[in-house]
Amino acid sequence: MVRISEAITEDHQNLESLYKTIVTSEDANEQKTFQHRFTWELARHAVAEELVVHPAIEKVLPDGKETTDRDRREHSTAKELLDVLQDMECSDALYLPTVTALMDGYAQHMREETIELLELESNLALKESEELAESLEQTKVFVPSSLYQTIPTQPPYETPAGLLTAPLDHLRDTFSKWPQTDDSQIQPSE
Repeated sequence: MVRISEAITEDHQNLESLYKTIVTSEDANEQKTFQHRFTWELARHAVAEELVVHPAIEKVLPDGKETTDRDRREHSTAKELLDVLQDMECSDALYLPTVTALMDGYAQHMREETIELLELESNLALKESEELAESLEQTKVFVPSSLYQTIPTQPPYETPAGLLTAPLDHLRDTFSKWPQTDDSQIQPSE
């Protein structure tokens, strides 16, 4: 089994890989296809993290509440940019700068989060860390595939709001283009 830090790191690496494909591609269809995947992965990651990892951080770390409040602000900033990006066409002059601004900001969040997770794991038994990682993966199955600025992001309302939007997202995703490469076989409608 994997620890929570390994599960989160894998998500981060996947996001970085998708981002690189978007910004290096010269094919608008490929960019849009990988943008859908990037949006889906970031949405699942952020919401699952808020539902699974944040409560653990708040419970275990002495400054846990401050840490998760900062993480939620960083997620909110990413959600704002992602909301703008979701409505952009690849031909838009601001498309690549928006993708880059989103990833640059989120890259800083990922670096900070790596430190937080190491601190969290130092206060958890191996089994607890593995259970958190498993819970994170299970939660990602049920969360929306898009980030919404209008749904609550603070407990206890973030859980029901996220779960209510998930079925509608999965229906919309059925009609979106998705990458069909070896590392991208999972589609959100599954």
